[in-house]
Amino acid sequence: MRVFRFIGPYRGYFIAGLVFLLLSTGTSLIFPKYLGNILKVVENQASSLSLNQVTLALFGLLVLQAGFSFARVYLFSQVSERAMADVRRAVYKKIITLPVFFFEQRRVGELTSRISSDVTQLQDVLSSTLAEFLRQIVTLIAGVALISFTSLKLTGFMLSTVPVIIIAAIFFGRYIRRLSRKAQDELAQANVVVEETLQSVNVVKAFTNEPYEVNRYSTALDKVVQNALKAATFRGTFVSFIVFALFGGIVGVVWYGARLMMAGEMTFSDLVTFVIYTMYIGGAVGGMGDLYAQIQRTIGASERILDILEEPSEVDLPAVEPSVKTSPLRGDIAFQDVRYSYPSRPDIEVLKGISLDVGAGRKIALVGQSGAGKSTIVQLLLRYYSITGGTITVDGRNIEELDIRELRRNIAVVPQEVILFGGTILENIAYGKPGATEHEVMEAARKANALDFIESFPEKFQTVVGERGVKLSGGQRQRIAIARAILKNPAILILDEATSSLDAESERLVQDALDELMQNRTTIIIAHRLATIRKVDTIYVIREGQIAEAGTHEELSLLEEGLYANLVKLQFELTD
Repeated sequence: MRVFRFIGPYRGYFIAGLVFLLLSTGTSLIFPKYLGNILKVVENQASSLSLNQVTLALFGLLVLQAGFSFARVYLFSQVSERAMADVRRAVYKKIITLPVFFFEQRRVGELTSRISSDVTQLQDVLSSTLAEFLRQIVTLIAGVALISFTSLKLTGFMLSTVPVIIIAAIFFGRYIRRLSRKAQDELAQANVVVEETLQSVNVVKAFTNEPYEVNRYSTALDKVVQNALKAATFRGTFVSFIVFALFGGIVGVVWYGARLMMAGEMTFSDLVTFVIYTMYIGGAVGGMGDLYAQIQRTIGASERILDILEEPSEVDLPAVEPSVKTSPLRGDIAFQDVRYSYPSRPDIEVLKGISLDVGAGRKIALVGQSGAGKSTIVQLLLRYYSITGGTITVDGRNIEELDIRELRRNIAVVPQEVILFGGTILENIAYGKPGATEHEVMEAARKANALDFIESFPEKFQTVVGERGVKLSGGQRQRIAIARAILKNPAILILDEATSSLDAESERLVQDALDELMQNRTTIIIAHRLATIRKVDTIYVIREGQIAEAGTHEELSLLEEGLYANLVKLQFELTD
């Protein structure tokens, strides 16, 4: 029921739809009564009524019912389409505001499946299944009330089968719900395979693993089919039981009604009317069986949606982005005895008492072997994770007390592997400052040494870069990322191996752009190529989550048996 809060804004449509639902059901329930009246005319039991009048009244009912049915379908569609758009919006908003740790536990394909297939199931229920389920309930209740006036004895006989059907619905519904949820989970896993394969299609082709991936997807689909068929078996068994019980009940009603008619307690027209109403009621109960199974299946999907919606958000997005920005940070950074363990491995400390100071406008470098904790330091500064000990301050304020969005607005990251969005170059650069003018974007591109290659394209800034920027070279993507950072104009800059995978010419262009970007900004550089960090103010050598050495390039190079000096020697030997 918690999902139905999304219907609240459209309750007017929903209530109007219910009204037309009742009107549509009411007109259909009058239909058997008029058929009985035709038989009474034939039997000369209603001489005041003419056959033509009753027939015309029947056609009038059909026209009314058609109009009521159209209004019902249209109004419920209004509710389902608008409400499900709100659900998708809410789920996406929730996902985009969740912390990085959440995405490390979930896969992209699974989350995509939640927004697509799970919400689609819910939409189907709101647009048609729920309305039809309510219509069947109204038909059942009203039909029983109407036949009670015809013959109480026959009504009691017919209703004797209902408790058996209800017990069966409860029993089968529990299993159908469980199996349907499992089938949706397996479908999400199949979507994960597609997502991963398409994102890494170059790797797949390089290793000629197309058959392997097809087989992996087929295996995942087989599991989906197995669970879906198992659920379908339960649904089919349930529906078959309902149909058997209903038609058996109708046969029993005809038999018992015929006996009452022979005893003079019932007329032929009343028996025909009663049988038609019984078929209506039977159809309602039979339809409710399958509709109930569909609703149970959808409950599983709604539970997964609610699981995401109830996750604690990392940030609260304002309804309207404030037009007035807060004052920018200066960029004084201090780590004081910072300790950190990943939530999934609380017994292993990644950082073991890191302390360092970076004055505003100063430049430091973090070096060390892979896994030493360099990237974790900047991730903690960005508040991707929460520290387990110590404090991190910016401009003397604990970052835990700063608004997380304001903190990140003042930090720009240029990573080693740049991921661009699939739009134009203009859109990718402007991502650093939504609403930037074309002149501002062009100036940022010029400072990033990107203007020349952009202008060489026929579409210039309107050039589409392709998914993840595949149409651009590595150096071009890096310069787009630098232009994006320049446009953002941050107080703090993080360079994560920004030139390590480039050729000499691209590295020179990118390094010139980085020099422009680093001016008057607090800069933290993560580097393996030590030649790029000789000019920084302080180099921190990280080993096993601790600062092993700190100093300038010249100071650390002179330390005998020093870690940094050894790294310098190794790189020079490799270069030679």
